[in-house]
Amino acid sequence: MKRKLLFGERMLYGDGTSPFNVIIPFKIKGNINEADLKFALFRIQKKHPWLSAAIRFDEDKKPWFVTNRTENFKVPVRIVERLDDQTWEQESTQEWKTLFDATAAPLFRVVWVKGNLVSEFLLVFHHCLCDGTAALSILTELLQLLDDPDSHIGSEIPIMGIEDLIPGKILNSYRNRTKNSIIGKMATLALWIIPVKKTAIERKRDFMLRWKFDEELTTKIVQYCKANQFTVNTLLSAAVLMAFKNVRKEKAFNKISLPVDIRNFNPLIKKDHIFAFGLMIVLSLFPDRFFLSQVKALQADVNTKSAKLNPYSLMMMMEACHPALKNFTNLLKYGKSSNDCMFSNLGRIAIEHQYQHFEVESIFSPSVLGPLGNTTTMIVSTYRNQMDFTFVASEGYVPFVEAEAIKEQVISILKSQILQPTEILTATA
Repeated sequence: MKRKLLFGERMLYGDGTSPFNVIIPFKIKGNINEADLKFALFRIQKKHPWLSAAIRFDEDKKPWFVTNRTENFKVPVRIVERLDDQTWEQESTQEWKTLFDATAAPLFRVVWVKGNLVSEFLLVFHHCLCDGTAALSILTELLQLLDDPDSHIGSEIPIMGIEDLIPGKILNSYRNRTKNSIIGKMATLALWIIPVKKTAIERKRDFMLRWKFDEELTTKIVQYCKANQFTVNTLLSAAVLMAFKNVRKEKAFNKISLPVDIRNFNPLIKKDHIFAFGLMIVLSLFPDRFFLSQVKALQADVNTKSAKLNPYSLMMMMEACHPALKNFTNLLKYGKSSNDCMFSNLGRIAIEHQYQHFEVESIFSPSVLGPLGNTTTMIVSTYRNQMDFTFVASEGYVPFVEAEAIKEQVISILKSQILQPTEILTATA
């Protein structure tokens, strides 16, 4: 089984010489058998064909996913000794830098930080393979199979190309094909014309900051948002934008990029589909408004921009841009940064925590690090009614001391609003 990589997948894969890894960490209390882990991974590979795929290049140097069902093409498992509660974080930073040999091995591996009664596991994926939603679906299946190896997890009907992602009526429409082809060619021409410097910003040291809100504060945040008729995602976005402005002053861009799960707009893509393409909206604070009115204004902006998202048109247009892939990648890699960070809220993780043979104590928010420009990323998720934050950055973009201050600002802004509401002016001028 094989298929060509789509434009977005090719962009994330690049030339295969730079890691672009997504890591899903979780913590288990209980004894896990190594044979059970490997059998569970075998079952998951059987369900999802692209988890058994390498990347091959054709005569035109175009990459393809090509499945390999041989016995030695298994998900690698690396076991390390658990020294303390921070061992998994150290292993995460190591995994960011560890390249997948995508021509000879799956684009998925597991690190087991093994303790006597407590273990952390890192599910590591190349970002060209899947997004956070797909990775969490795999985690759900893994826990199910670790608890019951005979458990039924179904079978994925894999995405084989653009025709599986866009309804035939839209894909085959002469008007749609012509319009998106013209847009794609115009974008290709623009990417050829735009001058791009050849030296990337020096990333320097990559680092990760983490924090968690307890159940009481998390519940109050949710209640506060419901009472004021905006989403948790919008409240957090406002806090992040304000924190960057307060700390970085004139160096702040007043702009964050928010990934949007394409599954919310395209029912052809299921939660357990191995797929990596996402939509995006960009948010900025409005000048001279108090915090609460600022969040409400942002919510209106989110609603407007979300309503305009068209996954079908975007995918068709991007597929017309394959000739400009290198130019687009260079623009991302070498172009001047124009946003503060990528901010992603995965929301509530609906995975049970109590199993027959173990307990899932924590599912930590993922981390991701890649080579395409500004690495600054903040990811939030909620598990067992506790909001968990992961903040990844590189010193070349955000100095560590400023990142720590941004973290403290996010915490302070949210607590001040939820616990002691005050009208904070969020001036952006």
